[in-house]
Amino acid sequence: MLTSSNTAVPLEDTARPLLELSNVEVVYDRVFLAIKGVSLKIEQGQMIALLGGNGAGKSTTLKSISGLLAPERGLVTRGNLWFKGQDMLPLTPPSRVAAGLVHVLEGRRIFEHLTPEDNLLAAFPLRGSRQRYQELREQVFTYFPRLKERARTKSGYLSGGEQQMLAIGRALMTEPELIMLDEPSLGLSPLLVQEIFEIIRKINEEQGMSVLLVEQNATAALAVVDYAYLLENGHVVMSGEAAVLRENPDVQEFYLGGAGKVDYLNVKHYRRRKRWLA
Repeated sequence: MLTSSNTAVPLEDTARPLLELSNVEVVYDRVFLAIKGVSLKIEQGQMIALLGGNGAGKSTTLKSISGLLAPERGLVTRGNLWFKGQDMLPLTPPSRVAAGLVHVLEGRRIFEHLTPEDNLLAAFPLRGSRQRYQELREQVFTYFPRLKERARTKSGYLSGGEQQMLAIGRALMTEPELIMLDEPSLGLSPLLVQEIFEIIRKINEEQGMSVLLVEQNATAALAVVDYAYLLENGHVVMSGEAAVLRENPDVQEFYLGGAGKVDYLNVKHYRRRKRWLA
């Protein structure tokens, strides 16, 4: 029997998704079970939406991925979380950012006393070169020209839409492979929402960056993403291609404002029940 003197090096599992959650559970204060067995995956370059109402578990799911549960006394108590084949659960939030994932929190968390330019500098990794910083800054200004126009204005004086652009731009300074956006449309006009979502899609297409989008505005989200998961009460109750979910009668009725689907004048009782709760 012939043997080789060379040690075989295992090949990287290229079939594995970029991000994979398997049966993840999160508990707050060791009592409240917020998400219950959530499983999802994101391939390289995909745009995915997490849909659902208030309290469905969308933001908690993002925080379990980014590692930002601890300040809210939350803890992943079960399940697995893999990013690029690496177990993320033991890693700190900064280590997860260094690995290539970044989380844009709900509410436009920017440094209001700093200028947009200084906000971008604050997000740039210390290990980076000045040249790379300048390249990334100009890239952000290309995607968001308004920020360049107001680069030396205190960020607290920017409009809500400009602050959201800055929050996204600041995340781009970390050169992520996956960017997670929590309610980017919150408090913005429909025109601004459309503009920001178009820019997000452009970033996805030009850079191949994966996007995980948490949204209550299901109509806007399903117009730009490839695939979506629907959460209710901490469970994934439905998932599928965006085009398929847009045509689903339950999604239309409960999440897409299905006005006109039912003639209430000609029925005495209307009690449509979500099929996944049956």
